[in-house]
Amino acid sequence: MFAAQPPLTDKKRILVVDDKPSDTRLVKLYLEQSGPYVVREINDARLALAAAEVFRPHLILLDVRMPGLDGGELATQIRANPLLAGVPIVFLTALVTKAELEVREGKIRATPMLAKPIILKDLLACLQQQLGA
Repeated sequence: MFAAQPPLTDKKRILVVDDKPSDTRLVKLYLEQSGPYVVREINDARLALAAAEVFRPHLILLDVRMPGLDGGELATQIRANPLLAGVPIVFLTALVTKAELEVREGKIRATPMLAKPIILKDLLACLQQQLGA
């Protein structure tokens, strides 16, 4: 189901987890065309942990509200997994506005968050900050 190993490349691996394929495709297109990233999309949160173990992302973009397993629960599982515990997570959400995030300095419970719809320059700035690239 998933590739046996992460791709051999010097590009940063980004895993995008969102139940809406249109959202993950857009983020993938943004990132792969604008920077040194290889992106894997997962549209079922219940498959994301296994996919992350195989893909070994440098960063995970994670939707907050998804059916079956929400982003907060998945983030807890990722952080508890020894293979993934150090991987930065950035939440993506339509539940708050960009203005609301600015008041909270772009974080919810110390986890960086971007408001949807995603603005490319904000996404790239966040990745640069989180990855130190």
